[in-house]
Parts: sequence; structure tokens; C-alpha cells
Amino acid sequence: MGNEQYNINDLIRVMAALRNPDGGCPWDLEQDFKSIIPYTIEEVYEVADAIDKGDMVNLREELGDLLLQPIYHAQMAAEQKHFDIHSVIHDITDKMITRHPHVFGDTDANSADDVNAIWDTQKAKEKATNGGDKAGSVLENVPAALPALLRASKLQKRAAKTGFAWTNTGQILDKLEEEIAELREALENKDKENQQEELGDILFVMANIGRLLDINPEEALRQANNKFTRRFQGIESDYASRGVSMNDASLDELMASWNAQKLKG
Repeated sequence: MGNEQYNINDLIRVMAALRNPDGGCPWDLEQDFKSIIPYTIEEVYEVADAIDKGDMVNLREELGDLLLQPIYHAQMAAEQKHFDIHSVIHDITDKMITRHPHVFGDTDANSADDVNAIWDTQKAKEKATNGGDKAGSVLENVPAALPALLRASKLQKRAAKTGFAWTNTGQILDKLEEEIAELREALENKDKENQQEELGDILFVMANIGRLLDINPEEALRQANNKFTRRFQGIESDYASRGVSMNDASLDELMASWNAQKLKG
């Protein structure tokens, strides 16, 4: 292949060759939109992981893997005469220009709140132009495939725009305590189905707290997962260095080790 600098058109041609029935890749030829979904989702999280680690070399690689996904989907769409990658690029470019009149037009925006208001206004105009001005639920188009905690946050933000929302954290914390009490009752009754329901209610309320605090609950939980992993692995490393098995330690000893890891950050 040489040392030439490839561009996006080269990647498009590579994808077309992989999907070519005459000499293409058997694995790629077997794929369809649904079978590729898990890879598309996985690549998003691998990008996020590289960013969390501050690993720019890995981020470059993962962004390439992520870029391949829309090109893959667009190639399959082109084969079925729906659209191609150039149509996708045109549409998103047009959307970004239309939704940023404060950059590409004569509208002013002096803050992030101004920009959000403009964005919502432009989206509403697009919906009306596309025949979407009929009465419908504000919860429409929140993808069901989103991670549940992220979807809960988006549903609540949509509902809040109608005024259906608590306005202070005290109200939500009261609701959280109510849901915890209901979970305690379900535990006492040994009602597994109700336990699941009440746990879901607690998580939903927690997502609402994130909305009010302007904190993405999915990101908050992801960071908490990373923190737990770092501290737990610190405990594992400590026990391994002493030649002691964690399985032989008491819970009090393990918690003491945990607290020691907390002090490290």
C-alpha cells in the first residue's frame, strides 16, 4: 500500500470492496444492519474509555474504528438503494449549519443557555417542516435501545420541558426516601417482583437528581465504576504483594483495605 496518506474516500472504497459479492470478504458480506449494531455500540464505549484514560494514541485508533461504523451502515444502505455516505454527510452538514444560526446566520448567542434555546427552536422548525407538527408525545424519539439510565435521564428532561418536574433537590430526595422505604417493605415481604420494581424506581429517581444537578447519571456511574475498579484492583495488588489470598480475609479486613485505597484517591 505504500506510505501515502489515505483519506475518507479511500475508506469508502475499501468498505465497498469488502462488501463486493465478487471477491469481497465473506464475513462482511454476511452482515446486515442489525448484526453490526453491537459493534457500533462497542466502538462508542471504546472511544469513551480511551478519553477517560487520556490515551491519545488509542483514541486515534478508536475514532477510526468508530468512523468505520457509519461508512459500513451507509454502504449497506447504498446497496439497497436507500442512501449513501455522501447523503449522510450532506444531511449532517446541513443540520449543523441550520441549527447554528448564531454562527452561520444573523442570530446572536452569548451563553450556552442561548445556544440550547436556539437549538430547540431550530429542531421545532425542522419538525414542523417535515410534517411533524401534529400533536404527539414529547417522549417520542427517545431511543429505546439507549442504556436504561441514560434513557431515564432523557425521558425526564423531555418531560421537564412541559413543567412536569420537581424544581429542587429537596423534593427529589424526599421521593428517593419514599422509594427506599418501599424497597424495604418489598424486602420484608420477600416479593422479588416488587423488589425489582422498587429498585427500578430508585434508579429512575437518581436519574432525576442528575437532571436537576445538570449531571449526566450515565457518566457519573461510569466514573464510579472506574473508581471501584481502580480501588478493588489496588486491594488485589496489596494482597498479592503480601502473598495472601483475599478469600482468606475477613470482611472487616477487606473493608480496612478498601478504606486504605480510598485514602489514595
